[in-house]
Amino acid sequence: MQTPRFDLRPLAPPQRHQLAFQCFDALATGESFELVNDHEPRGLLAEFLLQRPGSFDWQVMEAGPESWRIRVQRTIGAPALRDGTRSGCCQCSCSGH
Repeated sequence: MQTPRFDLRPLAPPQRHQLAFQCFDALATGESFELVNDHEPRGLLAEFLLQRPGSFDWQVMEAGPESWRIRVQRTIGAPALRDGTRSGCCQCSCSGH
């Protein structure tokens, strides 16, 4: 299966981080996706370190200057909801839909 790739460049800045977290939360352990951005996503990495510590791997696949490509992989299990299912899908193709 090919790793899903999402181009954040056309989105408004507030939507970029929201999409990244929604897609991450929809991943099972070991699954990943790639983000494409127009700048180094240092702020997004800082948020991941704060909000999802120890649960992800962040790999820079391409480092600018016009395009940055980052692979984000879930390294520990997704949090279970009360009904026993994984946290909800972001309704985008990141979960294979």
